[in-house]
Amino acid sequence: MAIRSRRLRKKLCVDEFQELGCELQLNYREGLDAEAVRSFFQSFLDEAIEANGLGFIGGEEYGFICLARRGSVTEEQRQAVQTWLEGRQELAGFTLSPLIDVWYPNTPVGAAG
Repeated sequence: MAIRSRRLRKKLCVDEFQELGCELQLNYREGLDAEAVRSFFQSFLDEAIEANGLGFIGGEEYGFICLARRGSVTEEQRQAVQTWLEGRQELAGFTLSPLIDVWYPNTPVGAAG
């Protein structure tokens, strides 16, 4: 294994600088109109994402949740989003992945880069 300097590990977001996030797939209730979807999605961004210091990259059906600044989503933040989603009647269901490496999704969490 190649030895990397601390500066390079930070730049590459590996080892102790690994950043974690999670994928989200939303499935809306059948018959929900476009305005209701937009309203739900705005509430999701305000109440579940921004309120927990998170960022969301994606659209109304699929996206990736990451930290709003450099760093990792915690399991507590992930759980807060899951709890918020579970209480929403607009959804027929959703899939929230476990925490994964934001930059290298195939790298196991906590693995050396």
